Order: sequence, then structure tokens, then C-alpha cells
Amino acid sequence: MIKEIEIVCPPGQQDDAEVLKKLSAAALNISPQKITGVQVFKRSIDARGRRVVYRMQVKVYVDEIYHPETYTQQYPDVKNAKPVIIVGAGPAGLFAALQCITMGFKPIVIERGKAVKERRRDLANINKQGLVNPESNYCFGEGGAGTYSDGKLYTRSTKRGDVNAVLKTFVAHGAAEDILVDARPHIGTNKLPQIITAIRETILNAGGEVIFDAKVTGLLADFGKIQGVRLASGDTIKANAVILATGHSARDVFEMLHRQNILIEAKPFALGVRIEHPQEIIDRAQYHCEYRGPDLPPSYYNLVEQVDGRGVFSFCMCPGGIIAPCATEAEEIVVNGWSPSKRNNPFANSGTVVQINMEDVKGSDADPFKMLNFQHSIEQLAYKAGGGKLVAPAQRMVDFVNGKLSMDLPENSYLPGTKSVELKEVLPKWIHDRLRGALPVFGKKMKGYYTNEAILVGVESRTSSPIKIPRDKETLQHPQVQGLFPCGEGAGYAGGIISAAIDGINCAVAAGKIV
Repeated sequence: MIKEIEIVCPPGQQDDAEVLKKLSAAALNISPQKITGVQVFKRSIDARGRRVVYRMQVKVYVDEIYHPETYTQQYPDVKNAKPVIIVGAGPAGLFAALQCITMGFKPIVIERGKAVKERRRDLANINKQGLVNPESNYCFGEGGAGTYSDGKLYTRSTKRGDVNAVLKTFVAHGAAEDILVDARPHIGTNKLPQIITAIRETILNAGGEVIFDAKVTGLLADFGKIQGVRLASGDTIKANAVILATGHSARDVFEMLHRQNILIEAKPFALGVRIEHPQEIIDRAQYHCEYRGPDLPPSYYNLVEQVDGRGVFSFCMCPGGIIAPCATEAEEIVVNGWSPSKRNNPFANSGTVVQINMEDVKGSDADPFKMLNFQHSIEQLAYKAGGGKLVAPAQRMVDFVNGKLSMDLPENSYLPGTKSVELKEVLPKWIHDRLRGALPVFGKKMKGYYTNEAILVGVESRTSSPIKIPRDKETLQHPQVQGLFPCGEGAGYAGGIISAAIDGINCAVAAGKIV
């Protein structure tokens, strides 16, 4: 007999099999000896009461043989199969490739950047010297932005595809099984590179191809049908299906499409700052205690408020995290956040942004680059305000609200360095004023949040793509080019690792119908 029940477990004991067996036996009013195994299938922290606990949904095996699930995956040999070109080796591209193999097609993954291991040198140059390699950085390279952007796997895109299948694929390639049960699963930037490498090896072992340092500069199309792609080297690769999964920062890809008279459209996005607190402030507020202790993970938050008819919200919250420089070109500042698997850094950071609509930005809505140009102009202002070498403009939180230049800045995690600046010099007034209005309200919602110990670092501008590549809802193909499948965050159809992976899978399934 298998029973599904909820049990409540004290922190520190949630991974103890004997404790879980005793708690389950008590809930079922049976002897622990009758239980052969307890499988956790959902786990979350409940900090609503005085005592913080884990709430766990479990399957209890009573007088029944318990067979723990394994997560190995087998793939066919597709070395000589029909090809599908996949442009971009981020989550959308890699999962599209795995799906192609599952269906018996050969994926040819083309990545402008470097393999995971080789990316590290370029990231070191960004952090230590403020030098950006436009082809290899936090956004471009194997695994895309996801590899070095935390590895949060939380998504609301549950209706688009099988989230659990994506999580199981990560586990099969080296992720901890905890991601299958945690309410807010997280891999960690320190562990993602090995997992991404393992996915690449799966693709290669099945007969697929992964080509690095190869930039797509043109699409080959004849009579509205895709024929392949042209590379910067002058080489061409032929296939009658191309999945375009290039990420939200590949601006040259948008320019390429526009140059070839392939329709793209401007779209709304969000922009603001990244806010960092000492982690202990967030822990005290969320766990209602002075000291979190070793048995609870660093806490997170999620805040949203309407100010002057516009949403202001926290985004990509990183407990125990680091603020990272994510520019993809010279003379621009872009910040993002990530956390290692243990989330053991002393700071907590989150993007805090304002929704930007089309009418907020000057220019014709018919101009597909309207929102991208606005985004880029703010990033350039931030660079100038910081003074160069990726030094970011920053301000203490209360000083920001009171319109006061900070006399000094608190210790923070942003490695290239910060400079005290009044952020109204960088942010448009209508964004600046809404942030000023929201932060004190956030402080009322979460005790300790509104403090001058917190720092605002500018700018958080790559929340989503400012351009959309249209596609048919049914076939997922571009309306003008048969065989072209716009995919993932860069095309405007995803917003994180899981949703991008699901969109990659869906595009691969659609591509398989015409190959």
C-alpha cells in the first residue's frame, strides 16, 4: 500500500530517512517497522508561525517493496540522421537539441561563445579588469546566461510543458535530486558548468554536433523556406529547420533579421536596479528570529507594489548571492545576480524593476528597435556615471529615496566596484520616482528591508528581451519564413531556465514535423 500524506518536519531533520519514517508512522498511526520507504515529492519552508518548519508531501510505502526512482536517460544514435540547426547553446538550445535526439534527428548546435571551461578566463577579465569580450561573457557562451546566473529553476510556466521532465534531465546530468522536491529549486552557479558540460557530452555521444566560436551572420532562405545558415567565417551549414535560440542580449541577431527583411517587433520589458542587503537582515525579517542558525537556508523574498498605476517588483532574488557584471558590449553597465549552491555569501540581492510600456518611450511603435535603443541608452548612461572599467553607479537605499548623495557605500558583492552616484542621473524620472515610492512600502511589508545598509546598484536592464520575433501559435514558425523557429528568451517566449528549456523542447517537436 502506498499512502500520500503531509508531514511537518523540524529544520535540520528534513533529509533524515529515519525521522521521516517516524513522522509518517505517527501520521498514519502505524508502527514504523511497517514502513519500507518514504519518498518526498514536495517540500517547502513554512515561516508563517513562531516556529519555522518544513512542510513535506510524501509517499509512504507500507508493507510494500520500495524502489527509489533512478534518473538515467538513454538516447538513440543520430549521427547520420536528418539535421536540425540550433543557434544558441543556452537552456532553450540545449534542451531543443536533446529533444531532437529523442525524436531521431541530428542537432547541430552553433554557439558564438566558448565552452564552459574556456569562458572562465573571460569572466575573470570582466570582474578584475572591467574588460568585456563581446563574444564570451556572462551572457554568451555554452549554457548561455543561465550557466553563470544562479540556476534558479522556479517557474510559473507549468502549462507550457512538463517541468518535472526538465528537472529530471538536470538530475540525470548531475544536479542534486533536491530540485525535484523543493518548492523553489536551485542548482547553483558553481555546479551548473559541470551539468552543462555533461549535457554537451550527451549530445556529442548521440551523434549530434556542438560548434563553438561560430557566429551566425545570415539565414539562408529561398522562396520563404529556410535552407540553412551562414557563419561569420563564410561557411554555410544546410538544413531545412533552424531553431533560433540566441538569448535576449544577442542584439546583432535582431539586426541580422531586420537586414534580411524578416519581421521583428518592439516589446515592453522592465528596468531598474539591483538591490543588495546583508543576508542576515532578510533572514531576521522572514524567519522572525535574530539568528537563522545552520539548519535553515538563507531566506528569500518576493515583493510587488503598484505605484502611479505601474508595477514595481522584485525579480531574480538571490539569497547568499553576488551581483555580477553582465554587459555584452564595451561602455555599458548591466547588472544581474547569482548564488552558489550553498548560498553562503553574506549578501542577498534582487533585481527591483519597473514595468516599461511602449507609450513610455519616445519614437514610433513601428520601429522594432525602439525599446532596445532605450535599454542601451540607459546602460551607456550607467557606464558614464560609474566612470569606466565596469564600475557601477550606486546609492544607499534611504539616501536614494531622500534624494541624497551617499557619503559612502556599504561593503557589497559587486567585484568591479561601485561609485556613489545619485541614481536620478541614470534612471528616467518616471522609473526613479516609482522606485522611490515603492521602497518605503516594501519596508512596511518586510521589517528591516528599508534601510541604509542596503545598496542600489544600477542598472538591471536585461529582465527580458526588448524585441519579439513573431511566430505562429500553432506551428511555432516565423510567419514569413517556413522552417524558422524563434525560441526562448531572446525571441520573447520565455523568462528563465525552465521556461526556456520547455520552449526549446516545444520548438524541437514543431521542427520535427517538417524535417
